Order: sequence, then C-alpha cells, then structure tokens
Amino acid sequence: MSLTDWIVLALTILSIVAYGIWKSGSNKNIDQFLVGSRSLPWYHVGLSVMATQASAITFLSAPGQAYSDGMRFVQFYFGLPLAMIVLCITFVPIFHKLKVYTAYEFLEQRFDLKTRALTSFLFLVQRGLSTGITIYAPSIILSTILNIDTTYTTLFIGGMVVIYTVYGGSKAVSYTQLMQMSIIFLGMFLAGALVVYLLPNNVSFMSSLKMAGKMGRMNVIDWKFDPNNRYTIWSGLIGGFFLQLSYFGTDQSQVGRYLTGSSVGQSRLGLIMNGLIKILMQFLILLIGVLVFAFYQFNRPPMFFNQYEVKQIKNSSYATQYNYLDQQYTQAFEEKKIKANELVKAIDSKNQDRVNHAQDQLKVADIQARIIRQNAIELMKKNNPKADDNDTNYVFLSFVTQYLPKGLIGLLIAIIFLASMGSTASALNSLASTSVVDIYKRILNPGASDQNYLNASRLATVFWGVVCIGMALYASRIGNLLEAVNQLGSYIYGTILGVFIVAFYLKKISGTAVFIAAIITEAIVCALGYFDVIAYLWLNAIGALLVIVIAALINIYTGKNLSKNADALV
Repeated sequence: MSLTDWIVLALTILSIVAYGIWKSGSNKNIDQFLVGSRSLPWYHVGLSVMATQASAITFLSAPGQAYSDGMRFVQFYFGLPLAMIVLCITFVPIFHKLKVYTAYEFLEQRFDLKTRALTSFLFLVQRGLSTGITIYAPSIILSTILNIDTTYTTLFIGGMVVIYTVYGGSKAVSYTQLMQMSIIFLGMFLAGALVVYLLPNNVSFMSSLKMAGKMGRMNVIDWKFDPNNRYTIWSGLIGGFFLQLSYFGTDQSQVGRYLTGSSVGQSRLGLIMNGLIKILMQFLILLIGVLVFAFYQFNRPPMFFNQYEVKQIKNSSYATQYNYLDQQYTQAFEEKKIKANELVKAIDSKNQDRVNHAQDQLKVADIQARIIRQNAIELMKKNNPKADDNDTNYVFLSFVTQYLPKGLIGLLIAIIFLASMGSTASALNSLASTSVVDIYKRILNPGASDQNYLNASRLATVFWGVVCIGMALYASRIGNLLEAVNQLGSYIYGTILGVFIVAFYLKKISGTAVFIAAIITEAIVCALGYFDVIAYLWLNAIGALLVIVIAALINIYTGKNLSKNADALV
C-alpha cells in the first residue's frame, strides 16, 4: 500500500474509535456497560444489528464465494424478513417487558435454572468459536499487506479489539457501528463502480453479467428441492428462516443490540430495517464478486490468490516446478481471454448458436486453467502439508490491492477492519454479559455490588478475548470463512431456538422435559453434521423441531407416570 492508503486507513479507524468512546461516556454500572442504558433510537438499533452480522468475513469471503461459486449464497438470507416479523411480534415485547440483560434470563422464569444454564453454555460455545473466525478475517489483510504469517497479525487484531471493547462497553459499540455502516455502504458502492469502470471498453456492465451467467456465476435462485444442496430457495426460506430466527432471537450478540432500543417500537423498527436492507446489501456484495470474476476473464488473475503461501513455495525446493506451472497458467489464461472476448461478441450479436459455441469453448479453456491451478495447489501441499489450499478469502483483497487507486485501497481495507471491529466487539460484549449475568451473577456470586459486576464484565471480556484469539489461530484450516461461521452456528442455533419456541408457545411443557430434549437434540444434530448427512442449513429446522417433539413426548410420558403414581397413592 502507498503512504496515502496507510494515512486513510489509520485516520478512518482512529476517528471511528474516538467517536464511539466520546459518545459512550463512562460506564458507571452494568446497565450502561451491557445495554447502553436502553436509550438508543431505531436507526441505531437497525445499523448496529446489521453491523454485528456484517463482519469482515462478509466483505472478504462473500465476493470470493461469488467468484468461485456464483450468486446462489444470497438464498441463505431469504428467510430473514419472515424471521424479523416473528421476532417483532413475539421476542421483542417479551424481552423489553422483562427488562432482561440477556435472552436466557427469560428461560429461568419460564422453566428453571438448569435450562437457562444449558442454553447459556451452548451460546457461549458457539459464539466463542465463531468470534475467533471473525477475528481471523482481518488478520488475513495485514498478513497479505505486510507479507508475514497470520499468527502475528491475528494476535495484533485480537488484542486491539479486546482493549477497545473492555473500555467502551455496549454504547460505544453501537455508536461506532452507526458510523461503520455508513462508511461501509459508501466504500462498497465505490468498489463496485470501479470494477465496472476497469472492464475492457468493449465489455459493458450487462455483457459482463451475461458472460458470468454463461459461466455459472449468476445462479441467484435454485428451485430444485435437494436436501443435500446447501443453497436453494427452499433451504433459504425454511432452513434460513430457522437459523435467522434463532440467531436474531436467541443469540445474545444480536439480542443485546436491540435491547439497547429506547422502546419496543424503536427495537421493532430497527429489526424491520435490517430485514429489508440486509438481503439487498448481501446481493450487491456478491454481485461485486461476480464482477471481479468477469474482470479476471480479461486480466490475468494470480494462479493462487494467497500470496503468503505463494512466497513459501517460491522459496522452497519446488520453486522451479511452481514457476513452470505459473508460465503454463499464463499461456492458458491468454487462450481463455480470447475465448472470453469471443463470448462477449457472441452475446452482443444475439446469435444463440454462436453464443452456445463460444460458451463451450470458454468452459474448455477454463477447465484447462483450473487443472494447472490444481497442480500448483498440490505442489504447495507437497511442500507443506499444513499450507492453506483455499484462497477464496483472498480474491477480493487481491483485486483491491492490485487495481484500485491510491486512497481507495486504504478506505476499503479500513472498511474490512471496521466491520471486524464492530462484529467482534458486539460478540465479546455478548459473551461477557452472558457469562456475568447468567453464570457469575446468578450462580457463582449472587448479591454482589454493581461495581463488582461491572469489573467482572470487563474481566469476562478479556477472558473471552483470549479464547477467541486462540480460535482465530486455528481458523486458517477451515476453508471459506463465511460458510464456516454459518455452518458452526447451524450445529447449535436450532437447539436453542427449539427451547425458546417451547418457552413462548407450549406453556404446559416442563423445564426438565425441554432440558433433556435439548441435550438429546444437540447430540443428534452434531452427529448429522459430522457425518454430513444433510446440507447444514437444514440442521437449524431439524434441531428446533426435534426439541419441540422430544420435549412434548417426554412431558406426556412423565405426566402419565405422575398420574399413575397419584392413582396408586389413592
């Protein structure tokens, strides 16, 4: 990066953090630290909810996901508006009425302490692990820019976010997220416009999309019902609905965001805003990835986008073999570029036979290039079995650093940092609130002073920061980060959602029945996920339904036994 980019990056991040700390003021009690005194308006709530979900992973991995797999991931969000409606009707008014700090406090009032503790534990495991992944995402940027191992950049990023969250609390998080999302929208719009501008003169915006479509990248909607297909309209509407309902309704990182609303109405407006804008935002981010794919049909992409791994093999005994493959890849790309231009001309001519022929020719050339790339990846693994062979997280970053003008590079990298800071700060704040309110305050040290709980909240933030950094150091082994976060959530969210559905709607089921059902369900869901029996989005619906059915059956069985015992006593 140039000096201009470094200045833009530093000024953007420092100004956002300073603004958040200035607006938050000092935290004198646990109410201020955890829920910002419940005083924020609807647009703060909406943007804060969106910023919590839109981590650095969104802006790093989503374009890479679209580059390699097309637009079909957007179907993941189709259940979001339906989930927002259910939340506004059911969850929001109950949480506000009870004045809870965490979603899990409600479960003790409805069931018992052990059910509250179990769901709190499940949340802490899931959110602790997934937050590690969100910390790892921006460390990829520093690693690429400075050309050093991600271990060192992960430690730096994680430490910076922990310090910021410990000081600022919930209100600082919300205020910084308001500014973050404003800058993020501006930066991503500029990035999309520049990708189109950098396309060859003979390639229009529509022609690039049509060409990408012929290469299987504009697969927005898949109507086929296939339980093993991760992204279809059915998995998005059904599985995505259950995942989003559980995430926004029972995950404290999100519940804590709309608990800061000054009223039920303000929280509802914020959630509705998120439901309407999020799908459009995700569609546009994926579209940028498709445009980057089109751009790289006419401009040679790196054979492998992770330049750290490239440097490792170029400094090894396999350097000569790798360089030879790189030369072959250049030749294959030149052939592919010719075919891409022929396809664009065919599309402009509107001659379908010509389009079909050019499409087939480009696909053949693309296969040849991918074979060479795969040979290079196998050589990397031969040199270092632990090498990261999935580079989708580096696609957009590589484009930004190589082709965008000075200043804008710094802004876009700042955006990815800001997104990571916002989502990670929210997550650490929620982990601290759950640990203190549901475990420390309720079980370990009830009746302590408010200052004691405030100090405990800060210590819990530090503890979970260390845990999440530890997970982040492992994150390089798990492939595409965007999928990894959602897949991890699908193992747990369905079970937690099932517990809350029983709590809200099935008043006759006891705490013991739902506690046992949750444990059985979690074991089944983990087994289904481990053995890859079904696409992961469906695990959310399966988990929620299993808790309901098993809890109902246990409740009926125990009820009959109690009735028999009562009759025997008579």
